[in-house]
Amino acid sequence: MSQITTHVLDTSKGIPAKGITIRLQKPAGNDQWEDIVNGETNDDGRIPGFLPDDKVIEPGVYRMLFETKAYFESNQVDGFYPYAPVVFEIKDTEHYHIPLLLNPYGYSTYRGS
Repeated sequence: MSQITTHVLDTSKGIPAKGITIRLQKPAGNDQWEDIVNGETNDDGRIPGFLPDDKVIEPGVYRMLFETKAYFESNQVDGFYPYAPVVFEIKDTEHYHIPLLLNPYGYSTYRGS
């Protein structure tokens, strides 16, 4: 299993959010971020194999950037947030699940299991 997984649910519809590009990024200095990997959510709102199973991320601060604007536009919805950045810190080699609960005018996240 990928060390980092995610799942996006569209809480306004009560279904997984398909077609959201997600970028896993690391700091690149001067408030910049560098992509490590990116992918697009499937019909279940997930990206299977987001990271290769043998890839272990070093401890540190990372960001998942959920590109929500295209998702809302493809669903003919006028969303307020074009991106949903989620910054988190990895402290060990455990599995980290970073889900996003999304609607056109808000989002929330938590550390899943």
